[in-house]
This record gives sequence, structure tokens and C-alpha cells, in this order.
Amino acid sequence: MKSLKERENSIDDALKAAEKAREEMSQLIFNNEQLIKEAKEERDLMLRDARKIRDNIINEAKTKAEEEANRIIETAKENIHYEKMAAITDLKNQLAILSIEIAEKILKEELSKSERQKELVKKLLNEINFN
Repeated sequence: MKSLKERENSIDDALKAAEKAREEMSQLIFNNEQLIKEAKEERDLMLRDARKIRDNIINEAKTKAEEEANRIIETAKENIHYEKMAAITDLKNQLAILSIEIAEKILKEELSKSERQKELVKKLLNEINFN
């Protein structure tokens, strides 16, 4: 009987130990699941933050690129304006030189004869008012 009782106690202790081990295993599984859940939440948070940082960097780069493009365009417009004004000034100067050269040639032709020179001098003297 004693042996049977010991055997019964031994089996009972083994069952209790198995139950305790099962509970501990269940607790470990629960803890592991909690850790996995927390890790996933932390990963999602890190990914969300990384996306925000990426979007901010992209937006900042776009803004800087647009500002630089606008600056380049404005500089180009100013350069074009100055070049245009320089070309117009140069054209006016060339036109003035050509006009003087033409007038010079016409006057040389007109004044090549002494009679014409005398007529022009008289005409100019008559137009001048002596006050």
C-alpha cells in the first residue's frame, strides 16, 4: 500500500510538475507573442518615421530645386535683357556711323564743285541770325 501511495504521489507530483511546466510554457508563449507584437509596433513606428523623413527630404529637395531653377531663369532673363540692350546700342552706333559716312559721301559729291560750295555757304549764312 505504501508503495502504491508513493507511486500515486510520484505520479501526482509528476502531473503537477507537468501542469506547472505547461503553465510556464503558456506564459512564455504569451510573453513571446507580446514581445513580437511590441517589436512589430516599434518596427511600424520606425517605418512611419522613416517615410516622413524621406518625404520631408524629397519635398525639401524639390523646393530647393525649384528655387534654383527660378533663380537660373531670372538670371538668364536679366542676361538676355542686357544682351538685347547691348545689341540695340551697338546697332544704333553702327547706324549712326553709316549715316555719317553716307552724309559725308553725299556732301563730298554735292560740294565737289566750287559753285555748289558757294551756294551752300550763302544759304547757310542767310539762315544764320546775327543778334
